Amino acid sequence: MNQQSTQEPGLGRTLWEDVRKGDFFSDLRDETRDIRDFYITQDKRDELMKMGRFKRWFVLTWWILKSMFYKLTPARRILLVAGLILIVSARVVTPGNGSDVDIQYEGARLFLGLAGIILVLLLELKDKLLAHSELQAGRAVQKAMNPERSPLVPGWSVWLFTRPANEVGGDLVDFMKLDGERFGITVGDVAGKGLGAALLMVKIQATLRALAPDYESLTSLARKVNEILSRDGIPSRFASLIFVHLSSASGTIRYINAGHMPPLLLRNGGIIEMEKGEPALGLAPGTTYTEHQLKLSAGETLLLYSDGIIEAQNLQGEFFGTERFKALCRSLAGATPSTVGERIIAEVELFVGQARGSDDLSLAIIQRSV
Repeated sequence: MNQQSTQEPGLGRTLWEDVRKGDFFSDLRDETRDIRDFYITQDKRDELMKMGRFKRWFVLTWWILKSMFYKLTPARRILLVAGLILIVSARVVTPGNGSDVDIQYEGARLFLGLAGIILVLLLELKDKLLAHSELQAGRAVQKAMNPERSPLVPGWSVWLFTRPANEVGGDLVDFMKLDGERFGITVGDVAGKGLGAALLMVKIQATLRALAPDYESLTSLARKVNEILSRDGIPSRFASLIFVHLSSASGTIRYINAGHMPPLLLRNGGIIEMEKGEPALGLAPGTTYTEHQLKLSAGETLLLYSDGIIEAQNLQGEFFGTERFKALCRSLAGATPSTVGERIIAEVELFVGQARGSDDLSLAIIQRSV
């Protein structure tokens, strides 16, 4: 048996093996789709779908090239245009058709044109690698601030999970030990994606960690965090958030919901959707938040999740959806939090298949164990 056939894709295999196995063309298709999604807005994509195949290909190519050009800095645009002009204007001169001076002149023109284009590519690659390095550093910071997957809470079983769609994410899953018997769990989702959302998420996490131990009232805590974000936040940037308070001495959960997905209670083999909350943090100054209480018996589970779960998309553009998610949760009633969480993530990944992740995925599963 060929030993390479047991290796992971891309490790020790030749390019031809990748082509035969379809990995090369699959990767190329994904990269092409990423280019289209990055440079072409949804409105233009809808417009393209109304065109014939040939016209669609021509217009799509033009729009991508135009968008790429205008994303360059002015100096790089000039350098690119100058390089193209030099290449196009260079005549092909052979020894039998012109003098040595003509050959050298046209060769120098072609060389300078190619050098200009290569320089633009190198500068763009440098920017990409620098940004990638900085995002990796940001991702390392986020991972360092993530809580452990199954923190120890007497009387409770807890399972936490978050995974960004990109290098850094705007979802927040956090765990705090407030004192000997009080514990806090947070699930949040900053509007938008990428570095801007990640930076605001870190600010919210730091604010909550600083304030939560000193606030017994969750209503007062949420109001204070909202005031800080409304004062210091960025316009059009806000965050939905659920903050849960657990006590090792009681089966009662206290929580506030600031614009987040309503929690799901798995009880007696069924699902109960909790109340919707008030507006998201940073959206409306002066908002008053309501503290909710919920009594859990042994084996009952409260599930907190981000919209990245139900809005996960496959290659056909279909969403995982609320009904599919609820049916899955219903089938997992009574299972341990780790089993519930791992099964949900596995089902979402199976549904998405080869499609690129479109949003961060976050879960917090809390079960009364005694």
